[in-house]
Amino acid sequence: MATPRTRNTSRKFLGRLSLPERTFVADALRTETVGGMLLLVAAVAALIWANTPLKDSYETVLDFHVGPAALGLHLSLQHWAADGLLAIFFFVAGIELKRELVAGDLRDPRAAALPVVAALCGMAVPALVYTLTNITGGGSLAGWAVPTATDIAFALAVLAVIGTSLPSALRAFLLTLAVVDDLFAILIIAVFFTDTLNFAALGGALVGLGVFWLLLRKGVRGWYVYVPLALVIWGLMYNSGIHATIAGVSMGLMLRCTTRTEDGEERSPGERVEHLVRPLSAGLAVPLFALFSAGVSVSGGVLGDVFTQPETLGVMLGLVIGKTVGIFGGTWLTARFTRASLSDDLAWADVFAVASLAGIGFTVSLLIGELAFDGDPALTDGAKAAVLTGSLIAALAATVLLKIRNARYRQLWEAEERDDDRDGIPDIYEEHDPAYHLRMADIYEGKAAEHRRIAALKAAELEAAERDRLAEVAGGAGDVGDGPA
Repeated sequence: MATPRTRNTSRKFLGRLSLPERTFVADALRTETVGGMLLLVAAVAALIWANTPLKDSYETVLDFHVGPAALGLHLSLQHWAADGLLAIFFFVAGIELKRELVAGDLRDPRAAALPVVAALCGMAVPALVYTLTNITGGGSLAGWAVPTATDIAFALAVLAVIGTSLPSALRAFLLTLAVVDDLFAILIIAVFFTDTLNFAALGGALVGLGVFWLLLRKGVRGWYVYVPLALVIWGLMYNSGIHATIAGVSMGLMLRCTTRTEDGEERSPGERVEHLVRPLSAGLAVPLFALFSAGVSVSGGVLGDVFTQPETLGVMLGLVIGKTVGIFGGTWLTARFTRASLSDDLAWADVFAVASLAGIGFTVSLLIGELAFDGDPALTDGAKAAVLTGSLIAALAATVLLKIRNARYRQLWEAEERDDDRDGIPDIYEEHDPAYHLRMADIYEGKAAEHRRIAALKAAELEAAERDRLAEVAGGAGDVGDGPA
């Protein structure tokens, strides 16, 4: 598809990130990539565990109950993983969303329009694909939300495995898509998967959130204050009937994500907390959830059902086709009608490849699948198998598409990373800084002086060698002349 024509506009999207944004994105994606690798390992371990003679022990572990029954928290380990550990994941997602809204790409409505519309289309089209598939096939419409979510950690793990040098702008676009995606996934969980409400518990959770917000505004510090309060809020939210992960994202959104220069802050409280909690989320909470959720039978019958049963086929097609078409179409249409233009360094094929990569849905898709088909173990396992199958197909498609353009990505990545003046800042961000050019002039002068010194030494060596040669020739001629006639 040709790039949309633009008139009288200098606004570009997927262009070079600002240096602070690039640094933040690099740090965030580094942690997510490591977490994604652990997530991948946990998912494979769950599949092996559930498809070997030890599968009975897997079921036993999942159904092992622990927790205070008096507080309504005597839950299975699988339940703790879905409601407890994922609350940590959504807490980090809440901080990410808050930061994007106040200090990131989403703070500017014009800049935010493209990723927001792309993410919304990337959720609406998969839901539509699922719905049409099940209306046609006579299946259940309960799972319409399963293929709507993207798993950023899994997507980054795929990038790490295939070794593509994806430019930071595309990685940031993928991260922003995932942040908006998480927000609407949270709204879907809160609105569509809340059956009954305990208003007393909900009121207590809201009071707790109010106290949490007030303590933050008063500048109270100390994990020993916030962690116990967060646990109380989580417990009340769980007992209210609203999914407990909503407590996590609510607290994340309350953190301040702007710095106060007058107080000498280098990082906002939100960034500091995220830096501390993200490794716990990506390295422990999400992989454990995967271990307790991804263990489904992969027998021929189950895999066959993925392609024949309308519910599972709808999930798979939603991830593979719906996500790609939705995100790419939403991006192109937004660019077309806002008269924005694609960065000169990239092509629409790159956007399509990233859109196909966004079809990797794992963590939130598995969670929504459990909620959507609660009470039907066969459909729950089928939905999980469909999520795994669809994510695998999307990963393979994205791998092919990204590898085709990898040579170009490597050029862009090398340009982004080049730091000839060795000051820790990529040269591409200092092109208009006179101090940078003065440093480079000193470096080049130093190199030139070194080359002149080496050239002078070589010239001296050659001159000395030439003198020695001439001396030998002269000496040899004298010996011949002194001999007998």
